Amino acid sequence: MPVLVITGTGTEVGKTVTTAAVAAAALAAGRSVAVLKAAQTGVGPGERGDAAEVARLAGAVTTAEVARYPEPLAPATAARRAGRAAVRPQEVAEAAAKLAAEHDLVLVEGAGGLLVRFDEAGGTLADVAQQLRAPVLVVASAGLGTLNTTELTARELRSRELDLLGVVIGSWPAEPDLACRCNVADLPQVAGAPLLGALPDGAGSLPPAAFRAGAPQWLAPRLNGTWEAEAFTARQMPEPVA
Repeated sequence: MPVLVITGTGTEVGKTVTTAAVAAAALAAGRSVAVLKAAQTGVGPGERGDAAEVARLAGAVTTAEVARYPEPLAPATAARRAGRAAVRPQEVAEAAAKLAAEHDLVLVEGAGGLLVRFDEAGGTLADVAQQLRAPVLVVASAGLGTLNTTELTARELRSRELDLLGVVIGSWPAEPDLACRCNVADLPQVAGAPLLGALPDGAGSLPPAAFRAGAPQWLAPRLNGTWEAEAFTARQMPEPVA
C-alpha cells in the first residue's frame, strides 16, 4: 500500500487528525511517510495548512501541497474566486506518484468529501484514487447521520470499482450517546468494509509526544496500530430494549 487516499464523509469529521494518526503509526512502525494535500483552502500564504498540522502532530513526515486558495470553500469555487488555476486530478496523482518513489507510504488527503469538485470539469478525489489505483480510507463522524453519509460514500467508491480499505471514526466522544454506540456496529455494515479505528475526541489538541504515543492505540493493525474493532464494539454496545 504505497499510496493511501484519505477522504471524509463531509467537513469537520476529523480527517486531518486521522491522517496525522495514520502517519504517526506508520512512522512508529519504521516506515517513511509523505503527506500530500490535494487542495488546501481557507489558508493564506505562509499560514499553516493541513499538511503542516499533520507534521506537527505526527513527526518527521515529508509534506506537500498541490495548490492552496485563501477562501474556505470547495477547491473549484475557491480557485475560481481567487482567479487561479484549479487543481486537476492528474496533477495530484502525479505528485503522489513522485512521492511514492521515495517513501514507503504516501497519504493523499482530500478536501471535504469524496466528490468535492477540484475543477470546473468535475474532477474529484475519487478520480485521483482511480488514476493511482490506490485504496481509500473513509473518515466518518460518530453520531446521528453518519450511517447515511458513510453508505453514500461507500456506494460511490464501489460504483467506481475503488478499494475501500475501511472506516475510521474521526472523533469518538468521551461520553458517547446511544446513536454513537449503535453506530459502531452499524458503520462497517453500511460501508461494506471494516472499522479500522476510533480517535478520541480532542486528540488533535494533545501535545505531539502524547499524540504519537497514542496513535497506534487508536488504529487497527491494518494501519500499523493495535486497536481491536471487536473489543471496542463489544464495550460500546447498549443493552437491547426490553
